[in-house]
Amino acid sequence: MDFFQLKNGELHAEDVPLSRIAEEVGTPVYVYSRATFERHARVFRDALSGLEQKPHIAFAVKANPNIAVLSLLSREGYGADVVSGGELSRALMAGMPAKDIVFSGVGKTQAELAQGLDEGIGQFNIESSEEGRELAELAHRRGQQAQATLRINPDVDAKTHEKISTGKAENKFGIPLIRAREVFGELAALDGLNLRGVAVHIGSQLLDLEPLETAFAKVGALVRDLRSDGHTITHVDLGGGLGVPYKAGEVPPSPAEYGAMVARATKGWDVHLTFEPGRVIAGNAGVLLTRVVRVKRGGNGPPFTIVDAAMNDLARPAMYGAWHDFDAVVPSGERMTSNIVGPICETGDTFARDRECDAVQSGDLAVFRTAGAYGATMASSYNSRGFVPEVMVDGDQFAVVADRIPAHAIMDAERVPDFLKD
Repeated sequence: MDFFQLKNGELHAEDVPLSRIAEEVGTPVYVYSRATFERHARVFRDALSGLEQKPHIAFAVKANPNIAVLSLLSREGYGADVVSGGELSRALMAGMPAKDIVFSGVGKTQAELAQGLDEGIGQFNIESSEEGRELAELAHRRGQQAQATLRINPDVDAKTHEKISTGKAENKFGIPLIRAREVFGELAALDGLNLRGVAVHIGSQLLDLEPLETAFAKVGALVRDLRSDGHTITHVDLGGGLGVPYKAGEVPPSPAEYGAMVARATKGWDVHLTFEPGRVIAGNAGVLLTRVVRVKRGGNGPPFTIVDAAMNDLARPAMYGAWHDFDAVVPSGERMTSNIVGPICETGDTFARDRECDAVQSGDLAVFRTAGAYGATMASSYNSRGFVPEVMVDGDQFAVVADRIPAHAIMDAERVPDFLKD
């Protein structure tokens, strides 16, 4: 459920008509609903209430790193799963305690490892024996002990898009399961490292619980093996990946169904569990509001609906062939079939082909739905376009939570060297 609904014939974000935001802020613009974020955060948390121990929930910052969003989730008791020093800084700026931050990612630099140690974060998810040794040495030199888990690769097909699958043998993430006991033993013996458990994450936008349950069964067996090897295992990070519906017919597992599966799969583990939800919290909490530039007659096919948003603003359709519903802000009741495209000089700047949608014309407002996750965070300035603003709605009020960054501001950061000024 989300709070983007038609009221008196016009699409609203909670109690704010989207036309008002377009008039005051301009388009394109990302619009977030506070009520939707809060509802999703609470539903996910409640779904895990049947676990043997109270879990730690660390929002996957990569899904939506806006500081206002992170601040809102911090108020809901969420920590952060970060994958860069920049995301770590954002989480801290948003008020998330360092002890509630988990640092994931396969390519943490020495500077980022040091940053995590300096801030006293709660957990490093180690992705390789090389990273583990480097972290242990850094911590030991500082007289510290890094709290860590070892991420394993269970070689499980998440049945999702290949570019967001992370748990198959050919993916770059984690330690192969067949080497996990060996690497765990090697790293657990190092000074400066408290290797207290294992982590797993097999992919994103999962619409089936079976791959997750298969992966968790492998993790459970590994926990038993590690304990039989004499290791103390107190923490397991089960990652995230739960999908959301992007179009009619997609029915992902509910958080309640997920929670019941987790409770069943982890029964008797006697560990503190960590979860890293991202899309399931943020996806339906945001839309990309855009304006139709013109409707251009096609060749033998449907017309092209050209909007002022582009692939640099919302990259998922170009990158993954992803679906986002396209709805008029003030629907007339008429329908059309159209190719929905942006102004970028790339054929890839296509949001939808042969899409049946609300009939629109030049000047009309429309939204791409389910854009609260992996939307603004993946934007670029391609074609010398600026970055669009982000707005958060709270009831009948709204605030700009990220300014529009125009093209000239980006150019202000560029320089012509003296040797080109003759």
